[in-house]
Amino acid sequence: MNILSKMTILAAVMALGACSSADRFGSGNAVDLNNSGVAGGALAGSPQDPTSAAYFQQTVGDRVLFAVDQSTLTPQGMATLDGQAQWLNTNVEYSAVIEGHADEQGTREYNLALGARRANAVLEYLTSQGVASNRMKVISYGKERPLEICSEESCYAKNRRAVTVISVVPTS
Repeated sequence: MNILSKMTILAAVMALGACSSADRFGSGNAVDLNNSGVAGGALAGSPQDPTSAAYFQQTVGDRVLFAVDQSTLTPQGMATLDGQAQWLNTNVEYSAVIEGHADEQGTREYNLALGARRANAVLEYLTSQGVASNRMKVISYGKERPLEICSEESCYAKNRRAVTVISVVPTS
């Protein structure tokens, strides 16, 4: 090992050592990155705020997956939709657009129809769970907006989905 290599390693160790002391600037310079001063510990609109769209997307789950050429909800899909229905019934200021998607197999027309059937299956389930139908719309993208682009089953499986996209209803 030459001198340059040894000096580089020594400099790296010293730089890491300088970063290891969290209190090196004293306690008066602490920055609260956890928003502990915010009521309930959650910043409004953050994924920790149970009334936010980010919470809906990340914690409740905004999508359900389907089997090949199917628009029948799976038990796992129904569990996700139960959470969505509960959230939507609690947060009535939001509306939803349910997007139906398909994988790249099949014709454009077939996939648009399949995406529509998937979106309608989600709409009907959410309506049966008490979500007002006038707060929801459906749209089919067929195979036009894939989540994953490849010709493997793992990608196809992610693209066979219905996604519930929420937004705040404008007040008049």
